[in-house]
Amino acid sequence: MTTQIVYSSEFNRHDNIGHPENAERLLVMMKAVQHAPFYNKLSFIEPTMVSEELLFSVHSKEMIQQIKDISDQGNSWIDLDTYVCKKDYPTARLAAGGVVDACQNVISGKTDNAFALVRPPGHHATADRSMGFCLFNNAALAAQHISKLGKRVLIFDHDVHHGNGTQSIFYERSDVLYQSFHLSPHYPGTGAINEIGTGSGKGYTVNAPLFHGAGDDVVSCLLDEIFIPIARQFKPDIIIVSSGFDSHHADHLGGLALSTDFFGEMIKRYQEIQPKLVCTLEGGYNLDWIGKCLLSQIGQLTSHPLVFGEKTFEDKTGEQIVPLLKKGLKGFWRL
Repeated sequence: MTTQIVYSSEFNRHDNIGHPENAERLLVMMKAVQHAPFYNKLSFIEPTMVSEELLFSVHSKEMIQQIKDISDQGNSWIDLDTYVCKKDYPTARLAAGGVVDACQNVISGKTDNAFALVRPPGHHATADRSMGFCLFNNAALAAQHISKLGKRVLIFDHDVHHGNGTQSIFYERSDVLYQSFHLSPHYPGTGAINEIGTGSGKGYTVNAPLFHGAGDDVVSCLLDEIFIPIARQFKPDIIIVSSGFDSHHADHLGGLALSTDFFGEMIKRYQEIQPKLVCTLEGGYNLDWIGKCLLSQIGQLTSHPLVFGEKTFEDKTGEQIVPLLKKGLKGFWRL
């Protein structure tokens, strides 16, 4: 398998040392990649900026202008969680463009799959609001680009936080399927089981809110019974994975209990549906673990899986969500 890594040192310009989403995250992950046994098999590319035409097709002009203005003036905050640095507008465009580039290269056959190591992250950014550490919605912009080519896009989000922005952008559409499991109750407070889309998009949003402590076994059951069967029926032309490593059991901002090896296992299961797959970095804040979680996924992408053999303990009561999901979605999918 040919695996492309999208990365630029320019992403490190977006930095606030006192914030959990800081430049050190990417430095730690790149160091892990450089020491990986499959490093020489990876292809690295520099991202290009997302076009303003595509940017305006997803986000409002007021939202874009706000980031432009702060970016020109200097460091400031959009809300209590989300900072903007000087010259962040081009950095945020570069992050989004990196995911677009990766998806375009995969869908055109230039590479088998890809991992976009980009930041700032994106899945909380709605059509008209930057929030939750996110400026522009990288995955949504890439999905928008690919869908304009007449392709069907599946977005699978395994971040511990619900990707409210991605969901809302495609909530009324049937050409982009959004699947998410996430901790609930937790920020941002969205992603209830009955949020399944509206209009022509009804049934094309699948949310699995999980209790604190749910881990590999609960999510494995969820994948087997709900997510993978729906993905198979949807028949995506490409899969975008919002790779949030804060669902790891040791993450400081988390509450789920996934093991390191399971991040690669999730990629494996979706590759069986559609090998054209692109991961984009979202959350993950434990610097001792995010590099290992990343290698678990890239190892699977390159067909050189790594085994960390980590033991975790989980609360399996979350399995009760499966029959509830089947009941709510049976009118749209064969479950």
